[in-house]
Amino acid sequence: MPITNQRVAAHRFLAGMYEDDYFPDRVVDRGSDILLRLCARVEADRPGDLTALYVLTHAATEEFNELEAAFEEAGSEIETTAREEIGEAFWFVAQAYGFADADPEELIAPREW
Repeated sequence: MPITNQRVAAHRFLAGMYEDDYFPDRVVDRGSDILLRLCARVEADRPGDLTALYVLTHAATEEFNELEAAFEEAGSEIETTAREEIGEAFWFVAQAYGFADADPEELIAPREW
């Protein structure tokens, strides 16, 4: 499903990680895909409140938890820079879809990184 939100469609997720050689692009691509799938789910499901949004963001966060092993296998990890970049991406998604009052920590509450 193509992204219809123009703000999201024009956004480059995890740009800071792509610019840092410590993070392998092939693994960052997988993270970007997680975020794009999250956006597609938000557009398809149209969550009516924060609780419904958090269900979607928590599922995407769980995917990032699983992705951490791929970073480690590539000689990298989800460390401070990556945590901030990923957290900001989730915040961007919430804002782009009209959830201005979303709690940035709750968006990624099940994180293990």
